[in-house]
Amino acid sequence: MKNIKIIICVLFVSAFARAQQLQSYIQEAENNSPEIQAYNLRHNIAEEKVNEANWIPNTEFSAGYFVSEPETRTGAQRTRFSARQMLPWFGTITARENYASSMADAEYVEIVIAKRKLALSVSQSYYKLYSITAKQKVLDENIQLLKTYEKLALTSVEVGKASAVDVLRLQIRQNELQQQKEVLSEAYLGEQTTFNKLLNRDKATIVNIIEEFLLPAEDIVYAGNALTLNPELLKYDKLYESIEQSELLNQAERNPMIGFGLDYVPVSERPDLNFSDNGKDIFMPMVSLSIPIFNKKYSSRSKQNDLKQLEITAQKDNRLNILESAFAKAISQCNQARIKYNTQEKNLKQANDAEEILIKNYETGTIDFNDVLDIQELQLKFQINQISSITTYYAQSAVVNYLITQ
Repeated sequence: MKNIKIIICVLFVSAFARAQQLQSYIQEAENNSPEIQAYNLRHNIAEEKVNEANWIPNTEFSAGYFVSEPETRTGAQRTRFSARQMLPWFGTITARENYASSMADAEYVEIVIAKRKLALSVSQSYYKLYSITAKQKVLDENIQLLKTYEKLALTSVEVGKASAVDVLRLQIRQNELQQQKEVLSEAYLGEQTTFNKLLNRDKATIVNIIEEFLLPAEDIVYAGNALTLNPELLKYDKLYESIEQSELLNQAERNPMIGFGLDYVPVSERPDLNFSDNGKDIFMPMVSLSIPIFNKKYSSRSKQNDLKQLEITAQKDNRLNILESAFAKAISQCNQARIKYNTQEKNLKQANDAEEILIKNYETGTIDFNDVLDIQELQLKFQINQISSITTYYAQSAVVNYLITQ
């Protein structure tokens, strides 16, 4: 029991360290990402549009000069000065601000989606780097094992129990593994560049990778409605709300506009008369009302908004189907990876048992180096497959996290 507790403790610490390291990389990527910065700026612009919505029509000023001065009882009119101000109906400005605010909320969801996609890309690239380094480590171990077998073969050749061909075959096999290791080194450099560019830093920056990944003892059970909180779906809810606000704004704008104004007309005095209002200037306050009687654009906008809401609902349903398929596929691949890992674990144990038998046979002088190469090839195959299974499990777990994590 004491040993079991120690093992569990070590696994927990390892998993925590792995999560912390990966999370720190994800946080760095979010802080440095030009794409996230662009989305933030777009959101800032959308928020500023809320201030822009608080406007009223321009105040109109006009002036006119009577080329032929009209003569009135109090004198001749020389010029006319006017000022006009139209005001939207009550609640129109608030409706504009609410619509702009709803669009800003939709833009904010885009930031959340971009961050989740970036976290997914960083995680999957990190797991690819782990896969490459783990395979390189396995190849190193197998090369060392083959060198040990080569020494045994040379000893057997000296006593006439093996052929020089066996030695050459072991050396050829080492060359093949060395080639695979060099190919993996090139693959690592390429993936390291991808990873570093996701973090927006120099491509040659060293990436620290956890040495060993272990499958968790049990898989997490997810609720059936876990996908409903995915930002990709919430985005459509926000867009739907923005269309509702757009319709409220449309209804507000179809109301009349009221205007206030003032006309001022200077009047010249009549020199031939003397009375109290002679040359009295004219001041004329004005009230106007703008009514959209023959304008069908507001009815058309209402119909367009209804169609847009239907479109958004259809898009959301389609996106939900896509996400549900991706979720089911990711869960299935996690389960497949666990099955493959467990099978490779059994196969590897049996291959190790076969290797022990061959070593014992060497002590009696009956070792067959063809069997040695076959077993070594099987061991390497099972180890590589285990690494691939672990990588697939964590890569698909990252997809699951992208889909359902709040």
